[in-house]
Amino acid sequence: MPKLPPRDVPSDLEIAQAHKMQHIKEIAAKGGLLESELEYYGNYKAKVNFNAVLTRLKDKPNGKLIDVTACTPTPLGEGKTVTSIGLYEGLNRIGKNAMLALREPSLGPVFGIKGGAAGGGYSQIVPMEDLNLHFTGDIHAVSITHNLCSAALDTSLMHGNPLNIDPLTIQWNRVVDLNDRCLREIVVGLGGKLNGVPRQTGFDIAVASEVMAILALATDLADLRARMGRILLAYTYDGKPVTTEDLQVAGAMTVLMKDALKPTLIQSLEGNPALIHAGPFANIAHGNNSIIADKVAMKLGDYTVTESGFAADMGAEKFMNITCRYGGFSPDCVVVTCTVRALKMHGMPWAEISKYTPKELAKFLMDPHPKYLAKGIENLEAHIENMKKFGVPVVNTINRFAFDRDEEVNTIKKRAEACGASASVPIEVWMHGGAGAEEAAQAVVDACEEPKNFKFLYPDEASIKEKIEAIAINIYGADGVDYMPEAEAKIAQFTKLGYDKLPICMAKTHLSLSHDLTLKGRPKGFRVPIRDIRASLGAGFLYPLLGIMRTMPGLSADPAYRYVDIDTDTGRIKGLF
Repeated sequence: MPKLPPRDVPSDLEIAQAHKMQHIKEIAAKGGLLESELEYYGNYKAKVNFNAVLTRLKDKPNGKLIDVTACTPTPLGEGKTVTSIGLYEGLNRIGKNAMLALREPSLGPVFGIKGGAAGGGYSQIVPMEDLNLHFTGDIHAVSITHNLCSAALDTSLMHGNPLNIDPLTIQWNRVVDLNDRCLREIVVGLGGKLNGVPRQTGFDIAVASEVMAILALATDLADLRARMGRILLAYTYDGKPVTTEDLQVAGAMTVLMKDALKPTLIQSLEGNPALIHAGPFANIAHGNNSIIADKVAMKLGDYTVTESGFAADMGAEKFMNITCRYGGFSPDCVVVTCTVRALKMHGMPWAEISKYTPKELAKFLMDPHPKYLAKGIENLEAHIENMKKFGVPVVNTINRFAFDRDEEVNTIKKRAEACGASASVPIEVWMHGGAGAEEAAQAVVDACEEPKNFKFLYPDEASIKEKIEAIAINIYGADGVDYMPEAEAKIAQFTKLGYDKLPICMAKTHLSLSHDLTLKGRPKGFRVPIRDIRASLGAGFLYPLLGIMRTMPGLSADPAYRYVDIDTDTGRIKGLF
């Protein structure tokens, strides 16, 4: 595409606050929703009665589904959400009836280092302050639901332990939607008999809760109730599983989640409808928005853009093997986005990367480094090739910065198309919104018309080890898999209990195709170690642990909350990105 003229771009918050939003009733009508299918949360947000929509449109064919993913993340950012929103705006600009379905941000990253997830520049969804803060209370519902179960579990232990639970087998922590490393390991029940049974436990961040994963994978209220009842909490002293149904808390947990089951409708800067629902992490969980939101979007639009967390080896692999398996649908095109700067970093040796702070590295990589770029493109090639293994067309987008050079963009384009991408197109959506993605939107429309032969990476009946090895070898590029004693024991236990038919949700670092964050680019000659395997029976997957996984992030020395404040005269938020 011809490079669009540059423009001054204020901060994300300034752009969002300067935008005049339309009443959500108008946005709903534009998306084909009836007013009777809405529950208003003020003027600019509404919950959607998904049952009513899906019933009304049950005979309408689903629209095309586009999954946006990326090369392996770096601290410099690849702009996956910016790409998703900009591509969606671009589809509407070229005359297509498109819909957007994304995850809700977590307060932990918002106040930490990553920031929010409303997009950026002129490729945003609004109201961005609401989306990045409390929104409609869905994450609060997840937290309270999860912690009700925690309280019920400790209460049962205190009142004589009628379920014969072995406290050392309890795998259910408490949750809070903040980065707070001091809560990773705690002791509860101190202060005497009336305060419960003392035991070691901890906190996870709320979006790592199995309740959040269930919200994203449930297909209706009945399925939500069934999944809530299957949550595995612990084992008895004689090795029998103990679930939320055994604890008699699953019904109350479902009641607390009934409103959160409904997707929320908001709008883009260009006045197009956007569905926001669920927010599971893509390392410990599957990292995709809800099946319900995808199904509603596919009925309302001829094209639906959704986004998978982290890189294609993480959220997108899990979208294919978990979300699509339970949702009964498949993508018509996958978009793998990248930046020139990120690919240069993937071409650098770890020893050199570690010399720089993130800001120093960002500045260093603005300069031409053709050797690093040529090596780093191998990472992008791996992700494109991996997505094609699922039998769907792939488009590569290059999220272009002002300092990127034409020869760098052309090098990526040639390599991406040579390794199987249907097209490789630069986009400039941060600066120009949908106008910066029109060529990419047309490339995606063309790719959606190509033949597809969607297939899962492994069948349900494969063994646990066969499923793990299918992912490790075919997606990560490992030479093989090594199982630690704890993992071997869990495989035997889960197979005996009949859990071996569940899909696999690998828990690993998002910063490398491998399990080792220091291995950049396209690593070769490594084996994947499986430390442990845990069961999320409510969500419906097993998650092997590849090394130490943090389910409670910490704050940096310079967290984002330091810059957030409020103008007490106007009530306007300041410093939120």
